[in-house]
Amino acid sequence: MYQQHFGLTGKPFSLIPDPEYLYFSQKHRAAFAMLEYGLLEQNGITVITGDVGIGKTTLIRHLLRRIQYQKLTVGLINNTHRSLGDLHQWIALALRIKHEGMDKVTLFRTIQEFLIMEYSKGRRVVIIIDEAQNMDNEVLEELRLLSNINADQDQLLQLILVGQPELKKKLMLPEMAQVAQRVSAEYHLKPLNFEETTAYVRHRIHVAGGDANVFDTYAMVAIYYYSCGIPRLINTLCDYALLHAYALGTDQVNLDVALEVIRGKEIGGVNRQVGKSEEAEKVRNMLKKLTGVDIAEVVS
Repeated sequence: MYQQHFGLTGKPFSLIPDPEYLYFSQKHRAAFAMLEYGLLEQNGITVITGDVGIGKTTLIRHLLRRIQYQKLTVGLINNTHRSLGDLHQWIALALRIKHEGMDKVTLFRTIQEFLIMEYSKGRRVVIIIDEAQNMDNEVLEELRLLSNINADQDQLLQLILVGQPELKKKLMLPEMAQVAQRVSAEYHLKPLNFEETTAYVRHRIHVAGGDANVFDTYAMVAIYYYSCGIPRLINTLCDYALLHAYALGTDQVNLDVALEVIRGKEIGGVNRQVGKSEEAEKVRNMLKKLTGVDIAEVVS
C-alpha cells in the first residue's frame, strides 16, 4: 500500500527472509564467515546460534546462493519435529534419496552408500539443519554417529546446525559431551546495537529504492528501544510505521508516528524485549534529555 507513496520498488521490511536485503553488520559478517568456514573446510559440525528473528535463516539462504554446487552436495532441513519423521528420513528427503518403505537400518545403509558414491565423484556432502534446537538428545546422538562415516582421512558428511540459544545450552549438557566434541566451529549471533539498527533500516530502504532517511533519528531510537536490535522486530515496527505514515499523508516517520505504532503492538514479542539491553536504556535516557519524552512511560 505504501510503496508508491515512498517511492519504493519493493517491500523493504517483509518478515520473509530475503538475502537481497541482507545487511551485513559485523556480527552477521562474522557468523557468515563461520558458516562458510564450516562449509568449505572439512569440519565435523559447525554450530550457529542466536535469538528468534536475529537473521540466521537469511544467512543460510545467502550461503546457499553462493555455493559452488559442482563441488558440494547440499541438503537443507528446515523442520526437525518428531511428528514429521526421523533424522534419516529428513536427510534422505534433503538429499533426494529414494527411501519410501525402508526400515531404519536399510535407510542408514542407503545414506552411507550415497555418501561414498558422492565422495567417489569428488563431491562433499553437507547437511544444514535450521531450527536445530528442536532436536532431542537421541537425534543429536544419531547425528554424531552419521558424522563418524569417513573415507581414508576425509569426512564424508559435514553438518551445520543453526538454531536458537537452546541449542547451545543443549550441547553443553554433560550427556552431550561426545556430540559437543565434534563441534569444530561455533558462533553466537547477538542483536544489533543502535548504530547497526539505524544502518540496517537505511540499508533496506535504499535497496528498495527509497529515501534512506525516511525514519528520523528520534523514531530510530524508539524502534531500537522496543526491538532491542532483533531484525525481525525491527522489520515489524518499520513496516507498520511506513503504513501509518502513509495513512497520515506524511513523507517521514518521526517519533510520534513510531510511538503510535509501538503502542499498537501488544503482541508479537515487541514489548517483552524491553529492558534487556544496557544500550537500550542509554538511548532512552539520551532521547529523554533531548526531547523530554520518556519512551518507556509513553508506551507502557
